[in-house]
Amino acid sequence: MWSLKPVLVIVLSLSLSLIDAQLSGSVGPSTSAASKAAIKVCNVLNYGAKADGTTDIGAPLVSAWAACQTGGLVYIPSGTYAMSTWAELQHGSKVAIQLDGTIVRTGTAGGNMIAISNTDDFEFFSGTSKGAIQGYGYEYISQGTYGARFIRFTDTSNFSLHGIALVDSPSYYTVFDTCSNGEIYNMILRGIQIGETDGIDIWGTNIWVHDVEVTNGDECVTVKSPSKNILVESVHCNISGGCAMGSLGLGTDVSLVHYRNIYENGAGGHYIKSYGGTGTVTNCVFENFIIHGSAYTLTNNEYWNHDSGGTGVIVSDITYTNWKGTNIDNSRPVIRYQCADTAPCFGITMSDINLWTTDGTSVTWECESAYGSGGCLRNPSAGTTSYAASFTTIKTAPAYSASTMPNDHAAAYPSTTSFTIPAVPTTFFPGLKPSSALLSLTTYARREAEAEPTAALVMKSFRA
Repeated sequence: MWSLKPVLVIVLSLSLSLIDAQLSGSVGPSTSAASKAAIKVCNVLNYGAKADGTTDIGAPLVSAWAACQTGGLVYIPSGTYAMSTWAELQHGSKVAIQLDGTIVRTGTAGGNMIAISNTDDFEFFSGTSKGAIQGYGYEYISQGTYGARFIRFTDTSNFSLHGIALVDSPSYYTVFDTCSNGEIYNMILRGIQIGETDGIDIWGTNIWVHDVEVTNGDECVTVKSPSKNILVESVHCNISGGCAMGSLGLGTDVSLVHYRNIYENGAGGHYIKSYGGTGTVTNCVFENFIIHGSAYTLTNNEYWNHDSGGTGVIVSDITYTNWKGTNIDNSRPVIRYQCADTAPCFGITMSDINLWTTDGTSVTWECESAYGSGGCLRNPSAGTTSYAASFTTIKTAPAYSASTMPNDHAAAYPSTTSFTIPAVPTTFFPGLKPSSALLSLTTYARREAEAEPTAALVMKSFRA
């Protein structure tokens, strides 16, 4: 006899207890997907969807959501579903979407293929870890244009997104706009190496991103303003623009952001970017970065792109520790801390920074109006007034070793043809196991004997 139990904490996400001091509380849905399915299951096949690769799933998905939005699980079984119209899913509570099939874009509108807004206690996941969205983005991007974004969450709280492959988006892959208490994990995002294809963009509070692999032509995992209490860890940027913060403008308010255990192959390290603007970035940590073949490595550029007005974003109390790897263009400094003359940076700490190049026999550090310790930063004992850019040339390679990942790409994916949907990986940073195992359910429900976890397994699935 089939039954669903709300205690299915190792099979489907529950709100986690406090994972890290950088977070301010629990993250993820308040109730399990199993308990939601016990209320009601809304199978899209019962609302007009067909797994035939041609019938539009857009309207059936909206109808299934309407039937389950106040409590239930929207189920998309295995198979291939065309999507020619987009789904705006609003005002949900205690609801989940289980995507076990593949959605392929056939529509041509802009916007967002799947948009979730004003929703609480929500989970979007694959029970088989084989759910996917195929965007055929090359059809746009190879022509110099862009189409719809894949997924956008807006004003959504106590949520998770996991176990899904997002392939070849016509634009951005995921956006989390003014969201809170969220978890994004066990994901693979794979596309072509052309810009305006950000992987994971976040602004909000108390969000944990972990165990994701991103291949794209722009930013890998990016925190925007306003944001507070964000933890990003165990990320594999596998040919990508790399991780970033920004771009930042007027009224910037970013604090308590922690990036750690970030592995980058053919991707930038971390880039804080602004030009003009106002407000602050403060109390952030960037630790344990491994970088192979970066265009930009450790960078804060407050003269990036277009001037947004204002006197400059004040960057303070930022820590960089245990960085190692190489850039591929020796004309670019491996450390570039270029702060606004009207808003010098202070309280910056750089320790155990071992960055070299594959292009030449020396590297450069550049600092401007930047104060703290390590690298080319100036000691603030005499004050923190602005100063012109200063350059330090390093001619001796640092002694370090930097591991590689077995699934590193050797080259970018083609921009003129589609490519295979990959499996969600099980490794994202050398030597670390993912925080949560991939799901392998046979349906949206499991037998009671399988659903009841042991205490030991439950504790193993959570990290202290």
